[in-house]
This record gives sequence, structure tokens and C-alpha cells, in this order.
Amino acid sequence: MNGGSDSRNLLATRLLNALGPHAVKVSREDRAAYSYDASNDEALPAAVVIPADTRETCIAVRIANACGEPIIARGAGTGLCGGAVPIRGGLVISFSRMNRLLSLDVANRRARVQPGLVNLALSQATLPDGLFFGPDPSSQKISTLGGNTSTNAGGPHALSYGSMNAHVLGLEFVDEDGEVRQASLDDPGYDLVGIQVGAEGTLGILTAIELRLLRVPPAVRVAIAAFPDVESASAAVSEIIASGIIPTALEIMDRVITQAVEAHYHTGFPTDAGAVLLIEIAGLPDDVAAFESTIGLLIHRYGALSWRVASDASERAALWASRKNAAAAVGRLAPNYYIQDATVPRTKLPQAMRTVGEIARTYRLPVGNVFHAGDGNLHPLLLFDRRLQRQVDAVHAAGTEILQACIELGGTISGEHGIGFEKRESLTYVFSPEDLAAMGRLREALDPARMFNPDKIFPSGASCGEVRPNLGFTAKPEAGNTWI
Repeated sequence: MNGGSDSRNLLATRLLNALGPHAVKVSREDRAAYSYDASNDEALPAAVVIPADTRETCIAVRIANACGEPIIARGAGTGLCGGAVPIRGGLVISFSRMNRLLSLDVANRRARVQPGLVNLALSQATLPDGLFFGPDPSSQKISTLGGNTSTNAGGPHALSYGSMNAHVLGLEFVDEDGEVRQASLDDPGYDLVGIQVGAEGTLGILTAIELRLLRVPPAVRVAIAAFPDVESASAAVSEIIASGIIPTALEIMDRVITQAVEAHYHTGFPTDAGAVLLIEIAGLPDDVAAFESTIGLLIHRYGALSWRVASDASERAALWASRKNAAAAVGRLAPNYYIQDATVPRTKLPQAMRTVGEIARTYRLPVGNVFHAGDGNLHPLLLFDRRLQRQVDAVHAAGTEILQACIELGGTISGEHGIGFEKRESLTYVFSPEDLAAMGRLREALDPARMFNPDKIFPSGASCGEVRPNLGFTAKPEAGNTWI
């Protein structure tokens, strides 16, 4: 796909001539800033374009295509699986300048945005009209809506509001020929919107996104319940859902995470409990009060040690800020952590958490657990020092075993972080060769040259040609991770 130094030089020259130095970065120092994301992968692109609009994006795609160079779309670089890393070099298109709210339709609760708009900025802009955006990954202060769409991001409130695929109503994207295409859920025929959400930039380059907004609920309560261990807290979560109540969020932090968070943020989490369950309920005031009462009774049946409701909006915000910054607080416990992203059926949470603990003990690694308990999305953080090769080897092995254990419990390899580069071999553990062949044919139809984000999602044996049912992949899975 890549024609070597001559092709790269031609790419840089043509981009500079067409778009100018304000939009094109070709020095090694500038390119290095776009060589990595929040994973442990790194590769230097041949050039970087920071377009101001869709027209410049189209020009960049056409030039890269003519030069035979791959194209990698980039938001804020917060991805945890190497999805924005230019593994084969090529052209990185950064959307940091395309960061505007293009239009807001309050009556129909719709917003049209550019892909570089930061997630939280959308809710801040629409809050005066009584609206907000539902998906809220922990990175929402910095991650972009284009990246969120490409990985089908979720967050704590995905339990009630759903992930990105429940909120994307339409898309504008640039195809392999550099032409602008429009897709809407209102269109007849195939769902071109649905296949782009979660495609991680392999089927086109997103340049505008139409999103569904939600009305701010009239009443919100946030409570924290302390439990003797993670297993009992997980069992309580299953019972809450089984009762017919769907809170807006159900989040669990174990003692390791709670103590780190409390030491850092001082928001009142009980540090002597084995686990803390953070519960949010939203809706009409009478409904919220009734649900709160019922949940209070249910959790005590499962051994809750304490139960406290936040007194006001300020305390609610502080509790959520601590939860969403939990990973940052872990920095006081170890130089590095390795995070997994997998899901299990909610009823299997107690068993999954026991297994995570057993695996961590086997490899003599401290582990902290903070996860979206309501939808069974686990995020165990294995703590280690990357300067010690024994620990590096241990976290890789432990991460793989955790992933395999979740699959055996009926789960899957990613809840919200995507597949990217790091977890692509693991796809063979949840999809058959026939499944992968069907996906490959779809990609072949939209990007036959594999110019968009190559080496992502598909296993290595299938990344450069057609995915065929008889490939018989046998690659071992790689655990998704981040190095801090």
C-alpha cells in the first residue's frame, strides 16, 4: 500500500501545495505528536493534515489515495486500543480544528456537530435549552464526538441512555474517492449510519454527525452504598435490575480504587468497605423517590453496610468527578497500570470478579476494579512497574486470562473501547471465520483498497486481503491496555 520514501515525499509536497503549511504538518517533531494515542503503540505518520472543513478533508483524502498512502482519522487521541495509531505510516487527519456545533434543533432535540467537538462541550452548549447528550465516557472532558462515534463509546450512563449507536441519527463522511456522502436513519434501504458507528474509521472519514439529545430530567438522586466485597455489590446490582428498576447508572469501585480516589479527591467515599456502589436515579420526582426507597431495601438484603444519598447537586457532581477520574488517582499506587475492557452477562458479575481476583493473585499483581456494573462492563486495572520485565510479562499474561475468562462466561472482548490494533487478534475468539468473512466483504465494498485505517479491527491474517471463511485463524488474543 505504501510506496516508500518517494511516495511519502510526494504526499507531503502535494498536501502542502494544495492546503498550505497552516493545515499540513510534515516535520518530524510535528508528526511525532500524532504517532500515538492512549495505548502502548506508536508509529510515525508520513504527514498530518488538520483540515478546517469538509472540503479540505476531501482534498487530503484524494491526495493520499493518489499517493497510495493509508489514511487514519484522529480525534483527541484518547483511545485505549491503538485505533488512532498510524501503524503503516501514511496520512493522519486530525479534526482538532473541525470542532464546532453546526446546528441545534431544540424542538426536535437534534444537534449537528463536527467530529472534533469535545463530548462534554455539546452538553454544556445545550444545557441552557434543557438538553444534554447521553453517552458520557470517563474521557468526556477531552474525547471527541467523532472518536466516540467511531468506537461506539458508552460510559456510566449507557445503562439507561445507551451507547453512541442509540444517539447517532445521521452522518456525513468522505469515501475512498474523496467524495462527500450523506447517510440518515430516515433513509430507505441499508443502514449506512449503523455500519459507520463503531467502524473505527475503516469505512470512511466522518466529517459531520447528527446526534439525538435528551431532556434534562426534573429530578436526579445519587447515592453510594458500601458493601463488604465486590461480589455482594455485584449481586445487588443484578437484583436491582431484576426488580424492574433501571437506574441511570450503577457503578462499582473496589477497595483499592476507593481508597485511591478518596485519598486524592476527598469526596466522602467509605474507605473501609470492600466495594462501593454508586447509584444514580433520574426522572419524575415521585418516581425517583419511590425507586430510591425500593433500592434502599434491596441493597440491604445483599449485605450493604451503609447507604448515603448526596445532599445536593454540588455533592452529586463531586461524587461523579471522583468516579470518572478514578484511573488518574491510581497513579499514586503504582507507576503503571494495564486496563482491560470486557463484558459479561450482568448475572455473571460475581463469578467474573472472583475470577479476576484469582488471576491477579496467581500473577502476584495488585488489581483495582472500577466498572459499569449495570451493563456488565468490566475495567480491571492491573498495577505494575514497566521497568520490571517480570511484571510486564505478568500483566500481559493476566490480561489475556481475564479476557478469556470473560468470554467463557458468555461475554465479549470490548464494551466501549473498541478493537483497534491491540485487540484485533482477539476477534477470532468471539467470531467465526464466516462472521469475519461477512465483515470483510462489507469493508471490501466501501474501502476495497484498505486505505482507511489499515491493520485495525481485523486479525493480522486478514488485514491485507479478503477475509475468507477458510482462513482458520489461530492467533492468541492480546489484552487491551493503556500504559501510564
